[in-house]
Amino acid sequence: MHPTPQRAADLDAFGRLIDIMDELREKCPWDKKQTLDSLRSLTLEETYELADAITLGDWKGVKEELGDLMLHLVFYSRIGKEQGQFTIAEMIHGICDKLIKRHPHIYGDVQVNNEEDVKRNWEQIKLSEGKKSVLAGVPASLPALVKALRLQEKAKQVGFEWEQTDQVLEKVREEEVELMQAIEQGSAEEQEAEFGDLLFSWINYARFIGVDPESALSRTNQKFIRRFQSLEALASQRGLQLSGMSLSEMDGLWNEVKESERSA
Repeated sequence: MHPTPQRAADLDAFGRLIDIMDELREKCPWDKKQTLDSLRSLTLEETYELADAITLGDWKGVKEELGDLMLHLVFYSRIGKEQGQFTIAEMIHGICDKLIKRHPHIYGDVQVNNEEDVKRNWEQIKLSEGKKSVLAGVPASLPALVKALRLQEKAKQVGFEWEQTDQVLEKVREEEVELMQAIEQGSAEEQEAEFGDLLFSWINYARFIGVDPESALSRTNQKFIRRFQSLEALASQRGLQLSGMSLSEMDGLWNEVKESERSA
């Protein structure tokens, strides 16, 4: 089977990146010095920059940040080769083999009806590979909101799941009552625990209604930044300083900003 022109171009581009990485690792003082540990924080930063670009719908930014992350993957693989741990080919074949094994409905004779069947099969295959818990594989260092969502999704695959959305909302209301009781009577530790339970329940509810809570909160954060900076600009235009304004006055500017957005 002959590769298409686009596939040939893809492979050529990937090979070029590997060649550049090899040259930088051998000749550049900074690149020569890097280790897995020194790259880790940079990789996390690049990942968040990609997440920002996705949230903003910035396709140019997505392309750029994916390139930065691709460089990191090649960099880690180069270090792995130097340490005699693995080559980039072994790493790629490893994920290819995993994908084939975990998609028996494509590469085997397993029948599935929908995406939930696919997810359920995926988790069962992972358990058969030696995983001791369906929650295994959820990184300990994931941000708490994302981690809560992933834990719930994992538990769902073995049937640990509410049947109706109303049941989830009822649980949210129950947790709200318990938080109010803790605020009135409990210690700071109890308040924190109940607040955590409430957040966990709201994330569960978001999942049931088809909302990605991380994406939703990210967009709300972006909206708050945009509106607050507009508020600052509006105050400056009128010769006002926020530190000298009352909350009521600032709220009035905030409402002006919101109304301006609606009419734009």
